[in-house]
Amino acid sequence: MDGTLDHVMIRVEDLEESLDWYQTHLNYEEKGRWEADTFTNVFLGPEDVHEDGALLELTYNHDGRSYEIGDAWGHIAVRVPEDALQESYDQLMAEGVEDYRDPESCGNRYAFVKDPDGHEIEIVKRDHGAKWSIDHTMIRVEDADEALGYWTRKFEYAEVPGRWEADSFSNYFVAPEDASEEAMKIELTYNYDGREYTMGDGWGHVAVRVDDLDEAWDDLMTREAPDYRDPASCDHNYAFTKDRDGHEVELVTRN
Repeated sequence: MDGTLDHVMIRVEDLEESLDWYQTHLNYEEKGRWEADTFTNVFLGPEDVHEDGALLELTYNHDGRSYEIGDAWGHIAVRVPEDALQESYDQLMAEGVEDYRDPESCGNRYAFVKDPDGHEIEIVKRDHGAKWSIDHTMIRVEDADEALGYWTRKFEYAEVPGRWEADSFSNYFVAPEDASEEAMKIELTYNYDGREYTMGDGWGHVAVRVDDLDEAWDDLMTREAPDYRDPASCDHNYAFTKDRDGHEVELVTRN
């Protein structure tokens, strides 16, 4: 199994507004599009995104539905140069992006903005990867041990540097052991107060690259991953499983 994180999908209520937001403020360009009768998928990323870099997938359903983001979904994080956090945030503010959590309120370590649908976007300082490329996707989990075990056993991931142990929560980062710096990681956030989370439908999934779809699916079934949407049900183009908290994980092949 390759294991590289290929993309992260979120649902949007106004495709043109979302495209304009990401193309204007994060300088993303369209990398691919899938037009179906009832929905449209658009893949976005920086012009010079690394070959192992993850893309953002915007899903727009044509029936005009609205979405609830829920609190099980956290955010995506995008990179800016180490010395450019404040400058990058100021640029977004000058362009009319809503002020959500500025660098000063976050100890000048990071900052947050929101897209038109309310999806949170963290801005993190990194000395690698294209500016605005996706650094990680954060999801909340109700049992840290189970969540870490899921990614370790099912996908052969390892915990990578970045763990943050606080008084009331912990953050853990996982990725394939040999993942490049430019590849996206998964951030697992665990709060110690025993809270439960709501899986809103504004949040979609993360996608993992595999070399052989059927072989990877068989491995996941052997490892007792949830059988959610098998390759046959998806015309052998992709497949879906879920983690213990209900977050969907898509399997895709990359030609």
